[in-house]
Amino acid sequence: MPVPKPLPERLRPDDLSLFLGQAHLLDRLKSLLETKTLPSLLFFGPPGCGKSTIALLLAKSTGKPFLRMSAQEGGLQHLRRTLSGNDILILDELHRFSKTQQDFFLPLVESGELTLLGTTTENPSFCITRQLLSRLHVLKLRSLDVKVLVELGRRGTSSLGTFLEEPVLELLATVAQGDARNMLNLVDFVCSLPESRRELDQVKQALPEVLVRHDRDGDSHYEKASALIKSIRGSDPDAALYYLACLLEGGEDPRFICRRLILSASEDVGLADPQALPLAVACQQAVEFVGMPEGYIPMAETVTYLALAKKSNSTYGAYLNAAKEVKRNGPQPVPLHLRNASTALQRQWGFGRGYVYPHDHPDGWMPQEYLPQEIAGARFYHPRNNGEEPRLSQWWRRLHNIREQR
Repeated sequence: MPVPKPLPERLRPDDLSLFLGQAHLLDRLKSLLETKTLPSLLFFGPPGCGKSTIALLLAKSTGKPFLRMSAQEGGLQHLRRTLSGNDILILDELHRFSKTQQDFFLPLVESGELTLLGTTTENPSFCITRQLLSRLHVLKLRSLDVKVLVELGRRGTSSLGTFLEEPVLELLATVAQGDARNMLNLVDFVCSLPESRRELDQVKQALPEVLVRHDRDGDSHYEKASALIKSIRGSDPDAALYYLACLLEGGEDPRFICRRLILSASEDVGLADPQALPLAVACQQAVEFVGMPEGYIPMAETVTYLALAKKSNSTYGAYLNAAKEVKRNGPQPVPLHLRNASTALQRQWGFGRGYVYPHDHPDGWMPQEYLPQEIAGARFYHPRNNGEEPRLSQWWRRLHNIREQR
C-alpha cells in the first residue's frame, strides 16, 4: 500500500493561479511563464516561502525534461549520472555545494546547455560564487504573512475533510512564522487530534514546542542580533546571553552569530583585550567542528567573555579616520624612501634612498616619516585608557613624543 504524501506536498499548486503569496513577484513570474527561453534563476528566501514550488511551476511550463534534486542528496558524481537527458535542473539548497563544486555549473549555464533553477535560504552574496551568481537572475522571496497562511490553512483542512475555527487557524499562522510548510504540518497535527481538543485553548496546550521560533529573515532577526551586540558593548553578560538564547532557540544560523561575535571582538573590545579576537575566531571553529546543538557551549563562553572584557573601539575609529582622509583627498604617493628599488632605473629615481632600517638600532626604532608628505604628521589612531591598550600603546606614546619634540 503506497504511503500517502505529506500534506504540504499534496497541496503544492500545479498552476500559478493557485499559488499563494509573493505578490511582489507575480508579474515577473507571469512573464517568465510566457517566455520561450527560461533563464537560469536563483530563488532566495526563508524556508517555506515557495521557492521550490515556483521553480517546479516554471520548469513544467517549458515542457522540457527536468530533474529536481537537493544538494544534500549527493555530490557531483551523483549529479553527473542523473543529469543526462535533462534540460533543466532544479537544485534545492544550492548553498550546500562548495564553491569548487559550484564551478561545475559555470560552462553548462553559460553555454545554455543547462537551465539552472537554484534555491537558497542563505544570502547569495556570501554563499554563491561571484562567477555563478553573475550568470543567475536572483528573485528574492519573502516570508508569508498571516493572512496568506490562514488561507493556506483553510485549503489544508478542506483537503483533510475537517474544519478548524478561524482563531485556531490564526494561532497556527502566527506560530508558523511565515513558513507554509510549517503551517500545513501544524494543520495536519491539529486535525489529527480528537475533535474535542481542537478548540483554541486545547490547541495551545497541545502544540509542539515551536512557539519560540523567530523570523530569520525579518525584523526580529536583525533586532535580536543588534540587541546581542549592543549588550556585549554595554558589558551586560546577562542580556547578551538572553539574546544569544533567543537567536539560537529561534533557529538562527550559528554561523551568522559567530560572524557577529568576531566583528564585536574587533570593533568593541579591540586592543583593550587583544585575546578577544582569537577567542571569537576559535569559537567559530569550535562551532563548525562540534556542530549544533552543542555549539551553544563555546558561543555562551565567548559571549560572556566579550561582555566582561574591557572595551576599546580605537582601532575601528582609527580606520574610519584614515578612510575619511583617503576619500576626501585621494591616496597620496608613497614617499620615495619607502619604495622598493627593484631595478637600476628605480634606484636612479631615488627609490629606497634614505630608508632607515629600524632593526639596525638598539631600540628597534629610529625617527622616520612613513606617511606621504602631503599628510605628514597626521593622527588617525587615538589610544584609549582601557584594559591592555595603555600597556600596548605606552611605547608608541613615548616614541610619538620623541618624534614631536624633534
